[in-house]
Amino acid sequence: MNISNKNSYKIAVIPGDGIGVEVMEATIKVLDGLDIDFEYEYGLAGDKCKEKKGIALPKETLDLIKNSDACLFGAAGETASDVIVRIRQEMKMFANLRPVKSYPNTNALFDNVDFMIVRENTEGLYIANQEELIDDGAIAKRIITKEAEERIIRYAFDYAMQNNKNKVTAVHKANVLKKTDGLFKEIFYEIAEEYPDIDAEDFYVDATAMYLITNPENFEVIVTTNLFGDILSDEGAGIVGGLGLIPSANIGEDAALFEPVHGSAPDIAGEKKANPIAMLLSAEMMLRYLGENKEADRLDNAILKVLEEGVELTGDLGGSANTFEMARAIKNNL
Repeated sequence: MNISNKNSYKIAVIPGDGIGVEVMEATIKVLDGLDIDFEYEYGLAGDKCKEKKGIALPKETLDLIKNSDACLFGAAGETASDVIVRIRQEMKMFANLRPVKSYPNTNALFDNVDFMIVRENTEGLYIANQEELIDDGAIAKRIITKEAEERIIRYAFDYAMQNNKNKVTAVHKANVLKKTDGLFKEIFYEIAEEYPDIDAEDFYVDATAMYLITNPENFEVIVTTNLFGDILSDEGAGIVGGLGLIPSANIGEDAALFEPVHGSAPDIAGEKKANPIAMLLSAEMMLRYLGENKEADRLDNAILKVLEEGVELTGDLGGSANTFEMARAIKNNL
């Protein structure tokens, strides 16, 4: 998605909490080795921000994201739902993209996995203030609308066409959730008719969870609702070596945020043990969003080379390098 022909960009940088600070610093050092002029503006959000300002996501940080070409986000701790969910909703970032790809020397269970999970980001069960306590328990509302599901399903088919993918798989539970997921499935096949060159199929979410373990090579693009996408993407991380390798993008009509999915990992925060690859791959997704595919390819090749060599790897990959040593090795391979 090329948003501009320029080679200079204003990037909102929100390190957040825990290891988000370290992997962000390492990533910025690598990005400085690319042939692109980035203007970074830093914003506060997360647990430490709430301690300091009394709010996890200040208005000035939202304004910073609104006025930038893209946003790089590190991680949020206990306030994650107050930060990232609100950013997605405020900025109407309707699509959450989570690639699942095998890399060498990463403890991946399969060496030929490469698919994208396209997750609806604005409704389902993940809507603020849609839970309530009742006398003998609690109730949560699951919201599914035609507008949102048409938008995310069409996005998935467009992504498939633009990235030479041949198949889109809808994941749902329409046999039980007959009205909400029944609507999702119905819309999926209506839109599929507009893309005759793309194969369309659907599976129940529980079956998909099994197929991700038994036959992950079968998938190319998965499109699903919010909660199912969240769960399946973490399962996908497990089959390719862990959360330290999974990036993500949050895409809207006029804004985009890129973040690793590994969270703030407070148990290793400040120890320089964190694997920076998920953050770097998130930055690579940002480059492609900006239309900087040549530089994105350079970054991807540099990451791949360091992984193939297997020398400068962090502890989660069986190496002894720290966060910044691994990042420096990647930068040196640009």
